[in-house]
Amino acid sequence: MPSDEYRALELLERAPYGRLSVTMRALPFVITTRHIVSDGRVLIRLHGGYGYGRACDGSVVAYNADNFGDREEGDERVWHIQLMGTARTFTPDPAELPRFGPAPRIADDKPFVPEYLCIEPQFITLHHLEGVPTRAAAHAS
Repeated sequence: MPSDEYRALELLERAPYGRLSVTMRALPFVITTRHIVSDGRVLIRLHGGYGYGRACDGSVVAYNADNFGDREEGDERVWHIQLMGTARTFTPDPAELPRFGPAPRIADDKPFVPEYLCIEPQFITLHHLEGVPTRAAAHAS
């Protein structure tokens, strides 16, 4: 694996959430998910009640994450990672499961039921932007 791909996976571990993109019946959709990196694989936890895991199993998916929302005031460096690969449902091993952290309790007014996908990246891109000011939250009066 080239050094940029290693660096991308290292940065990916810093952003606990990302976005999984897939098509279902030729319609694209994006899911916000929790992820960890383990042995070069991206392991994803999502809510099983939506049926997205079954839709993704065996499909080519794209996954992306960034640090846009996780910067301190004055940090104008942004990175963005996108990877593609085939998603497979799997069961995390006992060492991987706690790395996901606590799962949400509720998803759309129903108990959160974790479901897991594994992506072995076939293609990874890492982009850097400089001079991107942080945006402070604004409140309406």
